[in-house]
Amino acid sequence: MTISNKDPIVAIATAPGRGGIGVVRVSAPELAAFIKQFFGRDLTARHAHYLPFADANGQAIDEGIALFFKGPHSYTGEDVLELQGHGGPAVLKRVIDRCIEVAREMHMGLRHAEPGEFTQRAFLNNRLDLAQAEAVADLIDASSEAAARSAMESLSGVFSGLVNALADRVIHLRMLVEATLDFPEEEIEFLEKYQAREELNSIQADLQHLIQQARQGMILREGMHVVLAGQPNVGKSSLLNALAGDDVAIVTPIAGTTRDKVIRQIHIQGVPIHIVDTAGLRETDDTVESIGIARTWAEIEKANVIVHLQDARSPNDELDADITRRLPARTPVLKVFNKLDLLSEEEAAVLNLQISETTEEAGHEATGILVSAKKETGLDALRQKLLDIAGWNPSAESPWLARERHLHALNSASEHLAMAEEHASYDDRVLDLFAEELRLAHDELCKITGQFSSDDLLGEIFSSFCIGK
Repeated sequence: MTISNKDPIVAIATAPGRGGIGVVRVSAPELAAFIKQFFGRDLTARHAHYLPFADANGQAIDEGIALFFKGPHSYTGEDVLELQGHGGPAVLKRVIDRCIEVAREMHMGLRHAEPGEFTQRAFLNNRLDLAQAEAVADLIDASSEAAARSAMESLSGVFSGLVNALADRVIHLRMLVEATLDFPEEEIEFLEKYQAREELNSIQADLQHLIQQARQGMILREGMHVVLAGQPNVGKSSLLNALAGDDVAIVTPIAGTTRDKVIRQIHIQGVPIHIVDTAGLRETDDTVESIGIARTWAEIEKANVIVHLQDARSPNDELDADITRRLPARTPVLKVFNKLDLLSEEEAAVLNLQISETTEEAGHEATGILVSAKKETGLDALRQKLLDIAGWNPSAESPWLARERHLHALNSASEHLAMAEEHASYDDRVLDLFAEELRLAHDELCKITGQFSSDDLLGEIFSSFCIGK
């Protein structure tokens, strides 16, 4: 997408498919003449006009509400026209075609909008900063109330305000340093006179708090990719169904029933957990099942957490030990022993003791949990353990969503401030290095809100938006 493109654009702004209401949105630097040509009359800005949307012969395509927003007081900062009619795909397409036809008559060059182009223009016209623009997509994609609330906080500028406040403090400190470097004859003992070390330490402490909040916000936005792995018939599909609260996977006593992955998203305390049920791991001559097993190992490689499900009646099975050895050492593994309902109280107590005595195995976190997917016992402990592994702390819940790029920029800023602190541990003779690290830290913070952003980054961000937003 070309960042500087000022072509008039049009798109359907509502979701694809049939609906009670459909919205067509037009944005351009100037739309007064287009509106006059389309309706044969002017529209009062920010007033709802109920009228027909007519074709070139004056026949009504649809009738509905026309809203005109005069720039810069609009979503994009340009003139914006919204046509709210009935939500049939054929009707909306005819309205779009008529908009393009009118523009062609006026040599206006109206074209279909690219994904995210309306929001991109809002960013380019300073209606939103980059973090707020990303929050638009996050609000649309929010899969829980907690995520939607946090996305709205981001959109309202809470996250941006915290970042900008830190950036302002860094730039103020940097300004003092630059002034000292410009006038060395005054021999100002900068670090002492302006309490630069103390101010730097305060900025670092507030930045660390922001990083902790960003981690929580990223967990809430992205969730975890959890793979259920284990031998056939240990209850992976039953566990998925129990966690999902629905029969999303086929369950039979026949080994090898699951041939391909089944994915379901659940929420635990508002955190999205993407659970993948996979084919049972075993040696087989069945071609189709072999393909499913290969896909299981591929999913295991991509997992954030691996739930190694085992039959509680045979906790020391040799095949399970072989599976454990093959699991990637970099990924947390949660050992879950299913079919607790088939054990006696004494057998369950013995197994629980064995689990508690296990602290480390094959380089993995060897936490074990006893569950019964059939009776739905032990599931709360499993849910809590998944949140613990994710690092979720409900008492420190982030009021806004964050992305990986935000966290990367915050961590990079922290590293530059740490280098500045190291230079400050000497004396004023290294103020130029001190100032340079402050500059780099400030640049990283500004990347979050888009004050310093490459065209490639903007293209990547906005291309992930839906068309019409």
